Amino acid sequence: MSRAPVGAARTRPADPALPLAADLLAACLAAGASPAGAAAAVGEAVEGEFAGALRRCAREICLGGDPASVWARLGRSSGARSLARRLELADTGGTGAVEAVASTAAEQRRARARAGQAAARRAAVLVTGPLGLCFLPAFLFIGVAPVVIGLAADVL
Repeated sequence: MSRAPVGAARTRPADPALPLAADLLAACLAAGASPAGAAAAVGEAVEGEFAGALRRCAREICLGGDPASVWARLGRSSGARSLARRLELADTGGTGAVEAVASTAAEQRRARARAGQAAARRAAVLVTGPLGLCFLPAFLFIGVAPVVIGLAADVL
């Protein structure tokens, strides 16, 4: 297991459902739903930690919570900071957020792809040690030992 450098902050990986949730949020917003309504609908449609946070946010806003603080709490979820900021701006400022939320979904998919590729590269490096330990004795006994024995027999 790799360790983070001293002083580096450990971050939790983003919820795997985050790109799908962002796409669904963009679709709901494009259909005319409010950010809180879109969050409620997507929170019910998607599973995971982020879906629960969306449902909480929608309930708090419907109960009269301050949208800025509610969306800021959503931004504390791993990987959801930019999405929460865009939803906050759409809710408090009335700005259109469809394109911004859709681009956030694309960013999240790219980030997940990069993380997957990095994990695959790391696994390829980590597997070379055990493979070397398995093949080195066989190479020595099948390839090197007969040559050494043959040379030793000629010398003696």
